[in-house]
Amino acid sequence: MSDSINTVTNVIREVQKAVSGKDMCIRKVMLAILAGGHILMDDIPGVGKTTMALAFSKAMALKQKRVQFTPDVLPSDVTGFYMFQKETKTFRYIPGPVMTNLFLADEINRTSPKTQSALLQVMEEGRVTIDGNTLDVPEPFIVIATQNPTGSAGTQLLPESQLDRFMICLSLGYPDIQNEIQLIKQRHTSNPLDSVRPVMDGSMLVQYQRQVEQVYIHDAVYEYIAKLAGATRNHDMIKLGISPRGTLALCRMAKSSAFLSGRDYVLPDDVAYIFGDVAGHRVLLDARAGIARRSTMDVLDEILESVPKPVPR
Repeated sequence: MSDSINTVTNVIREVQKAVSGKDMCIRKVMLAILAGGHILMDDIPGVGKTTMALAFSKAMALKQKRVQFTPDVLPSDVTGFYMFQKETKTFRYIPGPVMTNLFLADEINRTSPKTQSALLQVMEEGRVTIDGNTLDVPEPFIVIATQNPTGSAGTQLLPESQLDRFMICLSLGYPDIQNEIQLIKQRHTSNPLDSVRPVMDGSMLVQYQRQVEQVYIHDAVYEYIAKLAGATRNHDMIKLGISPRGTLALCRMAKSSAFLSGRDYVLPDDVAYIFGDVAGHRVLLDARAGIARRSTMDVLDEILESVPKPVPR
C-alpha cells in the first residue's frame, strides 16, 4: 500500500508544478479520481481550472481529449456518430471525444441542455448509446468539467440530474499575492505544464481504484454518513437534500481519503473532510436561507456540527 501512496503523492507533486498555491484542491481532485468519480470545477475564467486538468492527465499519462463547449456544439460532437461507407455499404462508428481516459469538458454550462444531457449516460455507466448501439468508453474514464459562475454571459444552469453525476464540485479562487507573483515569473520563460512528467499510467490508476474499493467502513461510520445525508433532507433551510447517489459518493470519497492517508479503514474525520465538496452542489437552499444570508457551506457546516461523530470503542 505504501508504494501506491508514494506514486499517488508523486502525481500530486507533479500537478503542483503547474498549479501553485492550490494544494488542497489538487488533493481533493486526486481523491475523486481514486474514487472513480467525476469533478466539476466551478469558478471564473482564467484561474487555472483547465491547466489543473491537463496537468493531471500528463502526470498520470492518460489519453485526454478536450471539448470547448459553446451553444453550437451538438451531442454527436461529444459522443461520436455512425457514418455510412459507400465502399462497404455499412455504417462505421466515428469515435467522439468521450472515447478517451480523461475527458475535459470546458465551460460545460455554455452549451445547450441537449448537449449537456449527452454526458449523462457516459458519466454514470461508462458507455454511450448511439443509434441503438451501446459502446463502452476506455478504462479508466474521468470527466473533469469546468463551468463559469451562474449569471455569467452565455451560461445556462446545469440541471440537478447532471450535477448529481459529479462526485465533487470545487472552486479554485484567485491566487494570493505570492503565488500570483510566482505565476507571472514562470510564464515569462516557459509553460509550467512542460515541467510535469508522467509518474503513473492508466493501468496503475485502475489498480489503485480497486484498492480504494477494498477500504473498510465500520457500521457506525455508515450510520454517520446516512445521518449526514438525512440531515440535508430535513433541514428547514434546504429544499433539496442529498440523493442516494450523493450518499454513495460520500462513502467512496471517504474511502479514498483513508487510502491516501495510509489507512485501510475509514474514520469519521474522513467523511467530515470531504462532506462539503460532495454535498455542496447537490443541495438546493430554501428562500429562507437567502433571507437569513446563509450560504450553502454555512448550512452544511451547521449540519456537520449538529450530527455527532461516532466514538471509537
